Amino acid sequence: MLLRKLSILSLALCVLVLSSCTETQKNDSPKKCPKQSLKPSVEKSFFGTTKDGQKVYEYVLDNGKGMDAGIITYGGVMTYLNVPDKNGKSNDILLGFDNLKDFEEKSDYFNALIGRYGNRIAKGKFELNGKTYTLATNNGENHLHGGDRGFDKRVWSATHSVTEDAANLTLTYLSKDGEEGYPGNLRCVVTYSITTGNELVIDYKAETDKATPVNLTQHNYYNLDGQGSGKILDHKLMINASQMTPVDEGLIPTGEIVDVYGPFDFTEPKKIGKHINSADIQMKYGKGYDHNFVLDKGKGMGLAAKVYEPDSGRIMEVWTEEPGLQFYSGNFLDGTIVGKEGKRYVQRCAFCLETQHFPDSPNKPQFPSTILKPGEVYNTKTIYKFKTK
Repeated sequence: MLLRKLSILSLALCVLVLSSCTETQKNDSPKKCPKQSLKPSVEKSFFGTTKDGQKVYEYVLDNGKGMDAGIITYGGVMTYLNVPDKNGKSNDILLGFDNLKDFEEKSDYFNALIGRYGNRIAKGKFELNGKTYTLATNNGENHLHGGDRGFDKRVWSATHSVTEDAANLTLTYLSKDGEEGYPGNLRCVVTYSITTGNELVIDYKAETDKATPVNLTQHNYYNLDGQGSGKILDHKLMINASQMTPVDEGLIPTGEIVDVYGPFDFTEPKKIGKHINSADIQMKYGKGYDHNFVLDKGKGMGLAAKVYEPDSGRIMEVWTEEPGLQFYSGNFLDGTIVGKEGKRYVQRCAFCLETQHFPDSPNKPQFPSTILKPGEVYNTKTIYKFKTK
């Protein structure tokens, strides 16, 4: 009789677990049930074929504690990022698409690995060692995020591994001499890790055989209340920066480094929407925030920013070895893009915090250099730490 009761109890527990896995929570996108209390794992599956016939695979990195991410070999794109809220429910906090075709055609750099040069280079030109290099002008008269076919539109090679405290995916790509106008054969190795401490760790490495600008970043579109849930104006943001680089009307830095002021002072946490409709000319240029902040952390790893969303209780901390942080408030989203689960992405329904060197550094010798030389190793790490309160 005791064994029969235990069997019934076990069956009931299994039904309860399955029910909790299939229950649709607010803002959830399709995902596997989190592997609660299990070890980290990586699973590979076929995701689709590009227009030019290349096969693309998705790797699911799961920390076994309710946080998991999908990453595809096309552009290092993160297809989703499920993170627990204050009640322990995991939701997808990234905008994006459910299929490869949309990532190819509706890009806007959703959750992609950006290179060779993240952000803008004025007029698509720079001079290096006495030679002028001409790049694609794909953002008005300027060069943006690596050009017409930057790293976000390339298929990367992949390997994966699992350790006791992380699930890891390593992507590798050789950018050939002259690609998108850049000099040098640049070999890039980028490793993504989802740790048991609920961290997304991105480790960038690169080597070249000719001097070339390098500025890699990840262009994730976040909404900590869940993708498609609405605007991010009530998210509270702190940026660890007492200075910024103002821009001209083309969003190219003027070359100045000025103290943060008014709308740009995030040294204490405040709502993103507090000054977003300010009449300040810098806000007019970007239709909101699309600016580089000069971080106060000094050299090495340090805290760059912290975001808190009160409804979900999620907190995201950004730690980086980079000197700058681009804060973009989703100003150019206008509702015409339809994303996951048919959700329409309206203006300011997501934000980006892109760790980086400063925009247009190849043309601004007063900025920290982005030139990688033969024999040197480009190596920088960024960590997104997730907590709740």
